[in-house]
Amino acid sequence: MKKVILSLIAVCFFSACATDPYTGESKVAKTAWGTGIGAAVGAGVGALIGGEKGALIGAGIGGAAGAATGGYMDIQASKLGEKLRGTGVQVLRDGDNIRLIMPNRITFNTNDDTMKTTANQVLDSVAVVANEYDKTRLQIIGHTDSSGNDKINIPLSQRRATSVAQYLALRGVNPARMQALGAGATQPIASNATEEGKAQNRRVEIFLINQN
Repeated sequence: MKKVILSLIAVCFFSACATDPYTGESKVAKTAWGTGIGAAVGAGVGALIGGEKGALIGAGIGGAAGAATGGYMDIQASKLGEKLRGTGVQVLRDGDNIRLIMPNRITFNTNDDTMKTTANQVLDSVAVVANEYDKTRLQIIGHTDSSGNDKINIPLSQRRATSVAQYLALRGVNPARMQALGAGATQPIASNATEEGKAQNRRVEIFLINQN
């Protein structure tokens, strides 16, 4: 029985391996991980109910559910990467979620919460994908560098995140799907000891969070 379950999981993983066209490395897509984990859970439950035959059926059902979840996010990440290519926005996978990092040179001037017009095209693209894939929720977080103090930085970052959320709402994204937060300087991604690092820390991030 154990060998049957392990074999099923191995098939799910290896069938979804692919070669990254940019690096030449062999990778397992998020869909494959979802399929494998779903197969493991499904096979285990199936085995408890109906032995080896139950494991086979359970793995099939669990694997399909896992693939659906992973695939849903994979497609969104791919579409966002395509639409945002060359804009300066980073599109990253964060577990089952998608993380967009928008630097301030695109979104806001220093010490300002009025959104730049250069952000419009970027957020228009985000809205198109978010509206097409409406089973995700969006967490929008404003960040600053360490200049000033929390009394200034946290409200400023909150206003910036709110501005982004309001713009997306104007583009049809349901406000009930969005949460705007201000983190101030509490979550740096670079050193605040240099101007280059501070520039990286001044940003707005959007997380597209899988709700399945």
